[in-house]
Amino acid sequence: MGGAAGTAGGLAVASLALPGVGPVIAAGAIALGLLRAVAGGTVGAQLDDTLSKGLPADELYVYRQALRRGRTIMVATVEDEAQARRVRELMAHLGAESIDVAREKWWIGLRDAEEAEYTRGGGDFRKDEPLYRMGFDAAFGLPREAPPFDDARPILRDRHGPETEEPAFRAGYERGRVHRSRESA
Repeated sequence: MGGAAGTAGGLAVASLALPGVGPVIAAGAIALGLLRAVAGGTVGAQLDDTLSKGLPADELYVYRQALRRGRTIMVATVEDEAQARRVRELMAHLGAESIDVAREKWWIGLRDAEEAEYTRGGGDFRKDEPLYRMGFDAAFGLPREAPPFDDARPILRDRHGPETEEPAFRAGYERGRVHRSRESA
């Protein structure tokens, strides 16, 4: 869907109303990550900033990965927690995958290679995986290209606290930067 939107030169947002649920937006703003890669430039960045408001920046990479794998993204806007619960129940009933499940599948696909890289450098991945992964995810959680660790340290420390200073966090961040730059190339 993201590729088709980019080829068309715009972003199509399909919406429908489900009785008792409210408006549902399919693929909408999140497809913009892929559109930006296709369209590039200032227009893509402005659309990304405008249309992704309200979406956690640290989750956009999960949406991009899902779109690259041919998955469909649905975002529902709801009035209250009761509607949100009904939408989640409906989506679960229809076999939809949550963002948390998608994130775990993404990491599982990377985990073995990251473990090999970390242990090759002498690290204990079984012990350090949570910190390593936090750093890896942090590289994807920045709104633009992830800067070198020392340049990003103040932002990372603000978001992740003292764990930022752990060697496993730094190693994960640097590997996340490499992985992210490969994806955007």
